[in-house]
Amino acid sequence: MSKKKLLVTGGAGFIGGNFVQYMVDKYPDYAIYNFDLLTYAGELTKHKGIEEKNNYHFVKGDIADREAIMPLFEKEKFDYVVHFAAESHVDRSITSPEVFIRTNVLGTQVLLDAAKSVNVSNFVHVSTNEVYGELDFDSTAFFTEDTPLQPNSPYSASKASSDLLVRAYHETYGLPVNITRCSNNYGPYQFPEKLMPLTISRVMNDEKVPIYGDGKNIRDWLHVQDHCSAIDLVLHEGASGEVYNVGGHNEKTNLEVVKTIINRLKKSENLIEFVTDRLGHDKRYAIDPMKLEKLGWAPTYTFETGMTQTIDWYLDNKKWWEQIISGEYKRYFDKQYSIE
Repeated sequence: MSKKKLLVTGGAGFIGGNFVQYMVDKYPDYAIYNFDLLTYAGELTKHKGIEEKNNYHFVKGDIADREAIMPLFEKEKFDYVVHFAAESHVDRSITSPEVFIRTNVLGTQVLLDAAKSVNVSNFVHVSTNEVYGELDFDSTAFFTEDTPLQPNSPYSASKASSDLLVRAYHETYGLPVNITRCSNNYGPYQFPEKLMPLTISRVMNDEKVPIYGDGKNIRDWLHVQDHCSAIDLVLHEGASGEVYNVGGHNEKTNLEVVKTIINRLKKSENLIEFVTDRLGHDKRYAIDPMKLEKLGWAPTYTFETGMTQTIDWYLDNKKWWEQIISGEYKRYFDKQYSIE
């Protein structure tokens, strides 16, 4: 019997990379294909431990390149697709929105056409809670799968657009799909432009940590390994055409997150520097994951255990992130935050 073939797009990034490792280890009888363009946020050193495994394959390519995607699907006849590949940083979407439209919208449409052409068993589109917009600070409301889409940034608008394309391919063509919408992820191998690794790397170097506005914006934090197990469950058990929210039950202000890291590293809170707020900065995200929990999922990491593991990982893997924060990324950081 031939192996099931799973294509993971964006498998050299943060969440996709963790998912590739999770699946390669859990399903030795699957052939796992990691498809990634290796842009600034994608790198393969994280996969050194699985590169020699027979069930892991890497293919470099652009999801928006139809002339590359269609022959790949025709050759391999993938059974499953889990689609992570996306431009994902809100700040970058504000300065260069056209890049996000090409990758997140047009790229998704190319993948959907390819998946339809080979009759995949399931196409899981990994999205974000940011497509729902924002919640009030003092609200007890949560995002559910029925919350209207009201994106507030070019990034979240591009993800909402791709969500709607995925839905349309299910309704129009009968393509088996699921959409997952997650809260803010954290954990090993996250690119240092995101809040937690940015804070850890700068605090370890006794550098100022920029916080937008007053730092009171609230996010629901989800450990990346809990996210991986959720996607695995949806891939195999999700009802076709359904959306599943993935949340960690860990609402924290950005300032709370930064102070937690500073205190764990025994540094001074004087390293905090408040900077001009982000344009269209959403107040609060909070997810109700009840629908997914009824399917059998539950997070295994508390915020405290997850933070400890994450900080320890960055302490133990300083060489990995040090090479990333030099060069092009440093120039971007200095321009974005305008601090020394």
